[in-house]
Amino acid sequence: MLQQVNGHRSGSDAQGGKSLREDLQEFLGGEALLHELDDLTKVNPVTLETVLRCLQARYAADMFYTSAGCTLVALNPFKPVPQLYSPALMREYHAAPQPQKLRPHIFAVGEQTYRNVQSLIEPVNQSIIVSGESGAGKTWTSRCLMKFYAVVAASPTSLESHKIAERIEQRILNSNPVMEAFGNACTLRNNNSSRFGKFIQLQLNSAQQMTGAAVQTYLLEKTRVTCQASSERNFHIFYQICKGASVDERLQWHLPEGASFSWLPNPERTLEEDCFQVTREAMLHLGIDIPTQNNIFQVLAGLLHLGNIWFADSKDEAQSCQLMDDAKCSIRTSASLLQLPEDPLLETLQIRTIRAGRQQQVFQKPCSRAECDTRRDCLAKLVYARLFDWLVSVINSSICADPDSWTTFIGLLDVYGFESFPNNSLEQLCINYANEKLQQHFVAHYLRAQQEEYAFEGLDWSFVNYQDNQACLDLIEGSPISICSLINEECRLNRPSSAAQLQTRIESALAGSPCLGHNKLSREPSFIVVHYAGPVQYHTAGLVEKNKDPVPPELTRLLQQSQDSLLKVLFPMDPEEKSQEEPSGQSRAPVLTVVSKFKVLSQLEACGLVETIHISAAGFPIRIPHQNFVERYELLRRLCTRTSPGSHSPSPDERHSEWSPHTKGATLQTLLQDILHTLPALTQAAATPGDPAEATPVPVHCGRTKVFMTDSMLELLECGRAQVLEQCACCIQGSWRRHRHRKQERQRQAATLIQAAIRSWLARKHIQRMHAAATAIKRTWQKWRIRMAFLASKELDGVQEKHVSQVPLPLGSLLLPQAQTSLLEAIIRLWPLGLVLANAAVGVRGFQRKLVVWACLQLPMGNPSSYAVQTAQEQAGVTSIRALPQGSIKFHCRKSPLPYADICPERSLHNVTGFNQILLERHSLGHM
Repeated sequence: MLQQVNGHRSGSDAQGGKSLREDLQEFLGGEALLHELDDLTKVNPVTLETVLRCLQARYAADMFYTSAGCTLVALNPFKPVPQLYSPALMREYHAAPQPQKLRPHIFAVGEQTYRNVQSLIEPVNQSIIVSGESGAGKTWTSRCLMKFYAVVAASPTSLESHKIAERIEQRILNSNPVMEAFGNACTLRNNNSSRFGKFIQLQLNSAQQMTGAAVQTYLLEKTRVTCQASSERNFHIFYQICKGASVDERLQWHLPEGASFSWLPNPERTLEEDCFQVTREAMLHLGIDIPTQNNIFQVLAGLLHLGNIWFADSKDEAQSCQLMDDAKCSIRTSASLLQLPEDPLLETLQIRTIRAGRQQQVFQKPCSRAECDTRRDCLAKLVYARLFDWLVSVINSSICADPDSWTTFIGLLDVYGFESFPNNSLEQLCINYANEKLQQHFVAHYLRAQQEEYAFEGLDWSFVNYQDNQACLDLIEGSPISICSLINEECRLNRPSSAAQLQTRIESALAGSPCLGHNKLSREPSFIVVHYAGPVQYHTAGLVEKNKDPVPPELTRLLQQSQDSLLKVLFPMDPEEKSQEEPSGQSRAPVLTVVSKFKVLSQLEACGLVETIHISAAGFPIRIPHQNFVERYELLRRLCTRTSPGSHSPSPDERHSEWSPHTKGATLQTLLQDILHTLPALTQAAATPGDPAEATPVPVHCGRTKVFMTDSMLELLECGRAQVLEQCACCIQGSWRRHRHRKQERQRQAATLIQAAIRSWLARKHIQRMHAAATAIKRTWQKWRIRMAFLASKELDGVQEKHVSQVPLPLGSLLLPQAQTSLLEAIIRLWPLGLVLANAAVGVRGFQRKLVVWACLQLPMGNPSSYAVQTAQEQAGVTSIRALPQGSIKFHCRKSPLPYADICPERSLHNVTGFNQILLERHSLGHM
């Protein structure tokens, strides 16, 4: 069954219809798993029906982002989704090694563009186009992207730079509330619809840190100030000042409670965007102080009162239209708020000035009621447009960085969506023309350019048919004859324009264009343009007048007479200033009266989504020039070195010659082939067990000047490169550790040798000192012993031994009185001399021999009567001290007698102790 959608068939011909229906039934049979297809390139077959069913399944599962090749399809959930745009999720996508492996999200697109800017292969400026119909979420998406870049593109090192970065980020984010307050409005389909287009340029320095931003606006819907569709509202700022101003401010701006203004419809509706304090704080952060803010709001209040000025029809054309009774107070209040003279203001609205003839004679002609209303509306639109442009310039001066401080940028383009209403005029023509230009840019840079590049590079490629809108652009803006040129010519003729005449000229001059049509059933003069999104019928009535967008010079001169400081800036006194606010045919203000909705199916077909999926699925989104490819992936040749025993790694000289400026094409091709030969090994290494990777061809094609590959192949190459770099790093680290270990071992051995030498030297010095001390002691001891021996020999040789005639008294008879105890302390304790004196033959009591023996043997202190002392003379056989003693001899010595010979030992009460104890008798002391 064939389906016709907007003039394009979604089915196939009869020959392949049966096969396609079978494929559709087979694919849609597993509908329960459609929500798991996060990339529409996995849909097979790719048709409008299958793509739509997949998006519906994901939307039902609360999955609002789906990849489609190089684009991201976003569906507005129209409900709060917690944690969908949280800072934690931002950091997760930013920190992920491969964000494309995470779920499709606007943060993934933002991170990819950010990495493309800082890419080592080819850093280039990036731009994101946010397009879609009204209410699709373009403004919210742009706001989320700005917050994302403010988070990820801010990593300053010092505290001062961190404060500067925070201030810049805050100013960039604060520009959103101000521009939304003055440029957004509530429509039938969206409470916060952007009524202007904007291009935001986020400026990054060489370190990929955000240093500033710039905003460029276009197509402001200034007619919304004076004309709002049913159930729609004016710009947010008018409702904010009426609801959020204080009592004193409302009194100052003549905005009393309950006041009614014709240009302020539906004031009873309260929206989230009616946040006056947020707007004031944002303006304050952007450098707009409180007095300037009050001046801005006073001018806006003057425009509201200007909208309450109504004129009555004049009965005589020679007389000017008079004010309505209710309008007299309004014009007085408006003149006071705008600081304009009341009479010249009223006169400028009622009478127009005409210059005619070669002499440029000036004539004044009263205006009709319709003309008075038009001049009033023109005055309000002129003031508001100038005020909006001034705000944009203030924002740019606050957030724009110095040209020398940034090197690259990321652009965010937020545009109108395609519009088609029952009554379309110049506003819709301009909006749809802008969308045609964007679609052509996409077609030229992706759909057509990719396929042409594949053919030029010699790739085996079967072309995918797509809808090219170049013919429509030629119809609108072509040269020498187009719709725009014909409308501009009518404006230059300076004659009353006829809608039927303009229709006739367009149909006759452009009859050969396939994109021009005509509705024969239409009662009003019109023409049809077949856009890429479908045919749109434009009415020619009022088209020329809107294209002129006349600004009477007397209105500009009137505003230059204002005493208001802000209006003096907006309308400076410049004699050469043009009377026209904008050139004819440019930047027309679109009037939106949305009464119908686009179907999702129409949008998918209009934006070329199906063709995009086809080309993305079969194409190669990654293309790298040969030289850049070799420079980045030349490391992969090391893999061939390990697998091929005959190959060798190029020497530094060879590598230098390869990268010289005079590298030949043959050498470059050889390097490319060496790198490409490593891909099968990488594919097999990355394949899971049981996966037939050998039979799958490597998705890399080497063209004439570039290497084409898929995202998966690029990921595989990056993994292989990271593996080689890791191996090189491990090798370098191992060599460094080995070098450091060897160095430490040499240092340890050197320290050991030094320590051993020092210890040896210290030991030798100590031994030398000890040897010298021992030698001195030995020499002294020998001298002293010889001297003592000499003295003893001399004394013994000069004394004659005498025998005692008396019978020796028993041992107990020799009692030492207590009075003699003090004598013991004075006895010389030198044992050789004491023994000699004790054995001298001078009688029993002569020289107190026993006392000397008792003192020499160091008997315990106490009663001397308890001890018996027997001398050696009482026994026979002892004639000299040098004679050998009879019986056993016991010698007790604690230490060497030499050092302690002159030291008195401690006395004991129970046993006989002392140094140099010599027992000359066999019997113990107890038997004596």
